[in-house]
Amino acid sequence: MDAQFKAIADHALLVTFADEISEAAHAHVLALDGRLADAALPGVIETVPALVNLLISFDPMATDHTALEAGVRDCLKGLEAQSASGIERKVHVCYEAPFAPDLGAVAQATGLTEEAVINAHLTGNFQVLMYGFAPGYAYLSGVPKAIQVPRKLQPLRDVAAGSVIIAGPQCLVTTLVMPTGWSIIGRSPTSVLTGDPDRPFLFDVGDRVVFERIDQARFEALSKEARDV
Repeated sequence: MDAQFKAIADHALLVTFADEISEAAHAHVLALDGRLADAALPGVIETVPALVNLLISFDPMATDHTALEAGVRDCLKGLEAQSASGIERKVHVCYEAPFAPDLGAVAQATGLTEEAVINAHLTGNFQVLMYGFAPGYAYLSGVPKAIQVPRKLQPLRDVAAGSVIIAGPQCLVTTLVMPTGWSIIGRSPTSVLTGDPDRPFLFDVGDRVVFERIDQARFEALSKEARDV
């Protein structure tokens, strides 16, 4: 897969594999990220994988865009993209009415019953593609086509942390009280923010996520356990 390069300020290089989200493009992002970790190119400070591209931050006193691009092109030679083999992570979710204000709207938009929407979500093949927008916001691919709905025309304010939201092929578990234009179909007591400075987030890019359904009583119990820790 061909890559495009773009200089970002004086200290970063953006490597892009596609204009639209695809499994192939993301597989190349992860493969290049791994190759760069092994290559240890001079001056590279950090690599940040995203949906279809990889941002490479570097020390401008140690290298420049031209030299770094040459090194990355060498890393791309013979690069074989493979599916990520991350860890499977379980996330509890309650789909009951207090926590799923958009479940009925998603059912109506897709022509399914609310129970069918829930079952479809539970069978999704979810994988962490990237972090972005806010701390711990892990963007997951894998929402089944049957329940893919677009973003709302107007965002909703003060959406609770732990909300399970979907838009198009993506899903996310919110970590903060924030506005969103995505559809809220449940809420999770599983904390994505760990409080561990060495490992601040529950997921790594490439991890697989399995949602497990719980009722409201179980949600309250797990939430209390989390608060008491």
